[in-house]
Amino acid sequence: MIVVIIIFAIGAIGLGAWSASTTLEARAGARRSMQAIDNYEVVNVRDQEMMESFTDRLVAPIGRKVLDIARSLTPVGYVEKLKRNIVLAGNPPGYEVDRFLVLKVLGAASGIGWIILGYFLVSDHVLVMLMVIFLGWGLSFLGPDMLLQNRIDARRKAIVKSLPDTLDLLVISVEAGLGFEQAMDRTTNAVPGPLSEELRRMLQETRMGASRADALRALDERTDVEDLRTFIVAMLQADTFGVSIARILRTQADEMRVRRRYAAQETSQKAPVKMLFPLVLCIFPATLIVVVMPGFLQEFDKL
Repeated sequence: MIVVIIIFAIGAIGLGAWSASTTLEARAGARRSMQAIDNYEVVNVRDQEMMESFTDRLVAPIGRKVLDIARSLTPVGYVEKLKRNIVLAGNPPGYEVDRFLVLKVLGAASGIGWIILGYFLVSDHVLVMLMVIFLGWGLSFLGPDMLLQNRIDARRKAIVKSLPDTLDLLVISVEAGLGFEQAMDRTTNAVPGPLSEELRRMLQETRMGASRADALRALDERTDVEDLRTFIVAMLQADTFGVSIARILRTQADEMRVRRRYAAQETSQKAPVKMLFPLVLCIFPATLIVVVMPGFLQEFDKL
């Protein structure tokens, strides 16, 4: 038990040190610049380094060293894929590339701790020990990627869920006489969520000089949702061929409603198949025991 407590304490200290380093490292440059301005008479390098806090001098180099190791061990193309996934997740706070790389290194290095835990906890059962080691090691290494993918899936579901309502409001606003940008602005304020955030960013890009087509293509790259891509393609075609935007929006809103109905029907049809597994393994054996066991006990008493 003492070994387990020590291992978890070391892990907590390591994660806390790394978290502090990532938080303080971003402020270190600005703090050093301000201190250099306030203390311009200090010319000794050692004195300049001693002006920094103890945490910056001790923890930040460790975090940078672990980050260098992580970047050297990262496969080619993984960083670009990770950046892409973070964008698809909506750039949530705390989801930085450097943080993920360090977590991957710590997860890979945690294998030693899991081996020690497995040996001291379940050394009598080799199979159980191996399962604990590989399961814990795998979750430690793949955990950050799994959390990021869950954020991406949840964001996509939220976008798909709010898309029909957003299109309905756009249709009402455009048919009431508003322009597309004004209707989009009003809709984003009325329907909160990740889709409204992305549409608001698209409006900001158009106001800064980007064309509507470029802003729509950037929106598609940031979301990667099939239903939203259909709407974007329709809007691009409307801009190219001069089709009425109100008619395109009305058609897309009706199509999204049909897709939502089909998705609900598909989900309802999958429910019996998903219920089969717990029914066979959990409910059916208990029912069988309740029904058959009394007769079996009576026959057993007769013998």
